[in-house]
Amino acid sequence: MAEPIDFYFDFSSPYGYFMAEHIDAVAARHGREVRWRPYLLGAVYKKLGTQPLPGMPMKGPYSIRDFERSARYYGLQCRIPAAFPVATQHAARACYWLEEHDPALARRFALATLRAYFGDGRDISQLDAAPSATPSPPRSAATNSRPACAASAKPPSNAACSAPPTSSSTANPSGAPTACRRSNAGWRRAGSEDFPCNRCC
Repeated sequence: MAEPIDFYFDFSSPYGYFMAEHIDAVAARHGREVRWRPYLLGAVYKKLGTQPLPGMPMKGPYSIRDFERSARYYGLQCRIPAAFPVATQHAARACYWLEEHDPALARRFALATLRAYFGDGRDISQLDAAPSATPSPPRSAATNSRPACAASAKPPSNAACSAPPTSSSTANPSGAPTACRRSNAGWRRAGSEDFPCNRCC
């Protein structure tokens, strides 16, 4: 099977949400699978000495308009939540916890969480706020049906969420979304055949 694509995203990134809605279908057309890799942009901003786009002078107001414009372009429902951006370590840990038990369920959880945040405006920063991707937890999982709560009992390391490793990629994502194939990483042109979004926030 062809090398999978590593999809790095932050649950608080609108552009990550836009790519999340498309990347599996794009990868399938090229005979590839996708490994969903949530990570914390806050750790990247701290390392680079920068901040989220909405908080930047001049760029901030423009970025909000671009979020809304991009959503219309892709035909997606997207509203900037009242709490934006938010901390996403609980959702990221839950996703990695689920992946240990059921990778397909982890993907559904990730997409459901992104839709809850950008589609419904729910604050996903709280431990019990992230939605369940299924009415029942994985058979091998703990009895708690809330993945974020269960993950908090044995969370992945902070390093895993800050810059999760891949099996064959040497990429070090510095923005979200980032799609990596082997050692090639980057953002694609908006609306391109390969990936629907090239921006990061």
